[in-house]
Amino acid sequence: MSKSRHIALVANTTWNIYNFRLNVIRKLLSEDYRITVIAPIDEYIRYRELFPQVEHVGLRYLKRDSTNPIRDLLLLRELVKVYRQVKPDILLHYTVKANIYGGLAAKILKIPSLGVVTGLGYPFLHNGAIRSITKLLYRLSNRYHRYVVFENYDDHQLFLNEGLVQEGQGRPLRGCGVDIEHFKMNGDTPYKDGVVFTFIGRILYDKGVKEFVDAAEKVRKHFAQSEFWILGELDRGNPSAVREKDLLEWVEAPNINYLGSRKDVRKIIAQSDCIVLPSYREGFSRVLMEAMAMSTPVITTDSPGCREAVEEGMTGLLVPAGDVDQLAKAFNQFIAMSKDAKHEMGVNARKKAVREFDDRKIANQLFEVIHSV
Repeated sequence: MSKSRHIALVANTTWNIYNFRLNVIRKLLSEDYRITVIAPIDEYIRYRELFPQVEHVGLRYLKRDSTNPIRDLLLLRELVKVYRQVKPDILLHYTVKANIYGGLAAKILKIPSLGVVTGLGYPFLHNGAIRSITKLLYRLSNRYHRYVVFENYDDHQLFLNEGLVQEGQGRPLRGCGVDIEHFKMNGDTPYKDGVVFTFIGRILYDKGVKEFVDAAEKVRKHFAQSEFWILGELDRGNPSAVREKDLLEWVEAPNINYLGSRKDVRKIIAQSDCIVLPSYREGFSRVLMEAMAMSTPVITTDSPGCREAVEEGMTGLLVPAGDVDQLAKAFNQFIAMSKDAKHEMGVNARKKAVREFDDRKIANQLFEVIHSV
C-alpha cells in the first residue's frame, strides 16, 4: 500500500478553517491525504470534533493585523520551525501573512507550496506604504509557490498586471464555495407589504455599510414600510472598522434595525427579501453565495468578488461601488418588482448557486491543483 500524502493547511485563524475550509478537508480525507492544520488556536478549534484524525498545530506569532516587522520575522522563524517538525509533503497557504511568510519558509525548507489569495483587503483598496510593502512581499514570496490560487478572476488579472505572479502560475476559482444543502430555503419566501433589505457582513466602511445606511434613509422617505437590517460584528482590529460613534447613531436612527452578530445567518436570510452587500472589493463574497443558495435575490456592487455572483436582472442587481444614489435606485427598483418577479429572481439565484458555487465542486477543482504538485 502506498503511503498517504501529508498536506499542511496554514491560515491566520482557526476561525478561517472552520468557516471556509471544511469542504477542502473533507475532499482531502476522501482522497486518503493525511492533514495537519497550522493556525493560531481560537474557539473554532471545535472543528476537530468533526475531523478527529486531523492534527492541529498552533501558532504564536501569526497575527493578521500586526504591522510590526519584528513580529513578522518571528513568525517566519516560527513557521520554519513548525514546518521542520511537521514534515508535510506539500503546504497549502491561506490569507496574506500565511501566503507571504509561509511561502518564504517553504522555500527555505524546499517544501512544495501553494498560495491561496482569499481577497486583497485593505492594503489594495487604499494607497500608501502598506500597499507598496504588501505588493513587494507578494512579489518576493509568490516566486516560491508552485501555483497561486485566486478566488476571483479580477484578483488574478491584477496580480498578472502588477507582476506579482508569473504567466501560467495563477489558478482562478470561484470563491471557496457554499454548502448548498445547509443553505437551502424551506418553503416559499413570505413576501410582505414592506420589503426587507439586509446587510450581512463585518461592520467595515470598505464593505459599503455607510452607503447602505445612507441609501436606506433616501428610500424610506418614499417607502416607509421598507425595512433595512444590519447583521454583523465590529472588526475593531481592521483599519476600515466603523467607528462606534457612527454605529450608535445608526442604531438609534429609525431607518436601521441593527441585529448584532450571529453564528448562523440562515434565519435572517430567510426573513429577508433581498441581501445587500455594497462592498468595494471581495475575494468572492460568501454571504452572496449563501443568500443565493437560499433562493434570495441580492444587490451588490460591480466590483471584484461581487459582480461574479450576479447575472444582472436575473439573480440580482448591480450598482457602482460607493454610489449612494445608484444603490437607492436599486432598492426602489426591487421594491417596484412584482411578487412573481422577485420569486423568479430567487429561483434563478438558487440555480446559479447550485451550478457554480457548490463547495464540493470548488473543493474538487482545488484538489486538481493540489494533486498536480
